[in-house]
Amino acid sequence: MIRQATPADAPSISRLIILAMGKLAAKFANSYDPAKPLELFERFAKLTDNQYSYTNILVWDEQGEAAGMIIAYDGAKINELRKPFLDYTRSQLGFTGTPEDETQPGEYYIDCLAVNPDKQGKGIAKKLITALFNRAAELGHDTVGLLVSKGNDKAKRLYIDLGFEEQGEKQLLGGLHYHLQYKIPA
Repeated sequence: MIRQATPADAPSISRLIILAMGKLAAKFANSYDPAKPLELFERFAKLTDNQYSYTNILVWDEQGEAAGMIIAYDGAKINELRKPFLDYTRSQLGFTGTPEDETQPGEYYIDCLAVNPDKQGKGIAKKLITALFNRAAELGHDTVGLLVSKGNDKAKRLYIDLGFEEQGEKQLLGGLHYHLQYKIPA
């Protein structure tokens, strides 16, 4: 079942964010100690007014646990939502990177999507994306965007099959990504 995330989902959400981000999560935490990124993303998933907030997350709930999640927000608010996270990672963790703008105004942006490995292959990601399309439309958006790492052909194929179209490429903290968009039918 898909539902709005709550602060209580933060431990599960943090594991899913790290699954989605891979090495990028360790960069933000400025540590390869696996506990540090978990602590970082759990902290921000519990809070409001940041890009990783539970308020921006839909979860796939199985027996009371978030077994999958999708994070999305208005691309026009990227700097506002990113600021508390970057302020904390810089002042408390020594993060020195400057992330490029991964989205822009006019785009409802999918920041992260992940499903627990033992639940993959059951269509959960597609259901989360479809629910996100509905949420974006309800909020008045007509375009949904995301980045897919170059080389992640399986994820790119999933999005293309759902109707996303490639818009070009974008850099993000040293990685090259495809920028994809989906136009919500009127």
